[in-house]
Amino acid sequence: MLIMPKFVEKNRLNMPSTRIRQEQEIVAQMVRIYCRQKEKHTDLCPDCKELLQYAHARLSHCPFGEKKTTCRLCPVHCYKPDRRKKIQEVMRFAGPRMILYHPTAAIRHLLQEFFHK
Repeated sequence: MLIMPKFVEKNRLNMPSTRIRQEQEIVAQMVRIYCRQKEKHTDLCPDCKELLQYAHARLSHCPFGEKKTTCRLCPVHCYKPDRRKKIQEVMRFAGPRMILYHPTAAIRHLLQEFFHK
């Protein structure tokens, strides 16, 4: 059994779980793809930056933690209706493109969705 130093254990309590961090990174990648290709910005525009911050906040407060499914399969809709519509638009646009720009993350995400059904 691995014994962690106390300072590591304390830091772990404040950090999101690995599953949540992966979801946050995937959402960030999707928002970047959407903003660059659909809205033609080199950096995130203020709207996309706000959407990304909102998505990260929602994921950080996910009640499922490590047992979290993908957002599409989640029984709890934690987004406000207007933000939910926007994130769906982003995911529909960027989702298929993820395999080109971030193939490892895309395949991992698809496998997690497949095994959580």
